[in-house]
Amino acid sequence: QVQLVESGGGLVQPGGSLRLSCAASGFTLDDYAIAWFRQAPGKEREGVSCISRSLGSTVYADSVKGRFTISRDNAKNTLYLQMNNLKPEDTAVYYCARRIRGNRFVCSTSKYDYGYWGQGTQVTVSS
Repeated sequence: QVQLVESGGGLVQPGGSLRLSCAASGFTLDDYAIAWFRQAPGKEREGVSCISRSLGSTVYADSVKGRFTISRDNAKNTLYLQMNNLKPEDTAVYYCARRIRGNRFVCSTSKYDYGYWGQGTQVTVSS
């Protein structure tokens, strides 16, 4: 059974850091492009970052470039998102998802190409 479980969210002050984790089971994480998305109240779910299979090329939304880093630990079958210099506008529920449509090895910018969404983890940036 394919499952993704996010963790690591919380309340942090502006300028602070958090590391999110996404534990995968039922499949090998390294065999797919895997992405982080986020959804703020009243807004559409948006892509944050993605890492492709094998060579591990990465993609970031312009709003997080230089602040967030996506990585993968194949031994633990876990995806991470290191978030530094957090801003109030980063407040959202963060989800990880696996590529399910098209070329599973490479990142896609469309949320409709991803599935097996986890339950999400809340990140709140506030003073």
